[in-house]
Amino acid sequence: MSQKKRRTPDCFANLETVFPMGKDGLRHTPDVCLACHHKTECLRMAIQEGGGLKVREEQIDRAYSSGMIGFFERWSRKKAINRQKKSG
Repeated sequence: MSQKKRRTPDCFANLETVFPMGKDGLRHTPDVCLACHHKTECLRMAIQEGGGLKVREEQIDRAYSSGMIGFFERWSRKKAINRQKKSG
């Protein structure tokens, strides 16, 4: 096990722990995570390691629901994300 891995908490880069969905349907970082000195690297890793695609899908769905994008743009963006999921 590397030195870096030993120094980080168990919750490090776990999207559902460090950036969970709130009651309002948006993701929020808990106060405990905001106080952690690993917060920036942790959130960055959570988004880069597959969680980012999930967050982007949620953003697309919210934009579609609010009327900011149309059906075909939503379809196109979600299709691109699905391709990324399959290739990575």
